[in-house]
Formats: sequence, structure tokens, C-alpha cells
Amino acid sequence: MTTPESPDGLASRLRDATAPEHRDTENRGFITRLMGGELDLAAYVRYLAQYTHVYRALEARAAQPGDPGFLADEALRRVPSMESDLVALGAADWEAAHAPLPATQAYVDHLHAIAAQDVPRYVAHHYTRYLGDLSGGQAIAKLVARHYGATDAQLGFYRFEEIDSPVRYKRAYREQLDALDLDAEQEAVLIAEAKSAFHLNGAIFDALGAAEPLAA
Repeated sequence: MTTPESPDGLASRLRDATAPEHRDTENRGFITRLMGGELDLAAYVRYLAQYTHVYRALEARAAQPGDPGFLADEALRRVPSMESDLVALGAADWEAAHAPLPATQAYVDHLHAIAAQDVPRYVAHHYTRYLGDLSGGQAIAKLVARHYGATDAQLGFYRFEEIDSPVRYKRAYREQLDALDLDAEQEAVLIAEAKSAFHLNGAIFDALGAAEPLAA
């Protein structure tokens, strides 16, 4: 991973191709209200619980021969931290109290369907989730702490204890993406799946927003 990330490599093409979907997803009503301090800590618990279901599915995939190295990096795994956060947030019963919403279950089912046999599609979700956590996730932690008084013990999801420099890690991750031996068809599949990943996340935000009045 000594070759600098190429400005016209796969990572850059993937970022540019998914930029509209990325913007659309991060501007959904629920997430903008949550990050704007308009909701409450209970809304964050509901958000975190839904995504714990998603990450359980994402991280349930067994390693496959020929996987790129970044897919097996234990430093990225989030489920233990998410479960610990939920306990610290007073939601030890989160599995019973926060069953997957239909949009969440659709995402979970999709991950289970593609994970083992379709590496380009799985990489798309791996990229979308973990690079997002290493980037915007850090801002989310600060906003949840500022607006709702969340403590460090409740925000472990966003701390990557085994990654010294998120900036360097993200650069190395993108270099590994650039080094993937994908043909044009596989690259198109990966990019289309990354777009779909943003749509699946947007659907969860919409579902959380629709449920918000009932939960208030």
C-alpha cells in the first residue's frame, strides 16, 4: 500500500459516482433533525439499535479465499462497541424493544443474500459503512454528545481503538480499492451496489422518521 491513491482510480470513481446518493441520504429529515439537536437521546437509541441489526449482518460474513485484505480487518468491527453503547444508554433490552423496522430488515436480508458469493457487491457495503464511520461518524459523535449529553461510554461505536490515524487508514483503504482486479462489468456492479447501499440507508432514515411521532 505504498502507491499513492490515484485521482482517477476506482476509489475516486466510486466516490464521484455515488456523490448524489450520498448527499440525498445525509439530508433525509430524520438524520438532519437528529444531528441538528431537534430530537432526543431516545431517538439516537432507536437509530443505533436499527444499525446494530445492520452491522450484525454486515459482520456475519465469513472470510472467503481471495478476499482483499481490508475485508478481514478486525479493527473495523463495530458490533461489540454498538452493543456496549446500547447497554450504557440504558437499552440493555434493545433487541426486544427495537426489532428491525421493515426497511432495516430489507437491508439485513440483502446483506445476507450477497455477502458470501458476491465480493464486489459486499465491498460496496463495506466501503459505504466503514469509510462513513471513519469520516462523518466522528462528527456524529460530537453532535450527539453536544446536543443530547451522550458520554464517551455511550459513543464507543465511533472510536476505532486499533486505528491510530483515521486519515491514513482511509487513504490505505482507498489504495486497496484501487488495487482490486475488477473488470469493467464488476466495477459497474460495485458502483451500482454502492448507490443501492445509500438508498437502503435512506430508507432506514425515512422509517425512523415515520416512527418518530409514535415513539415520542
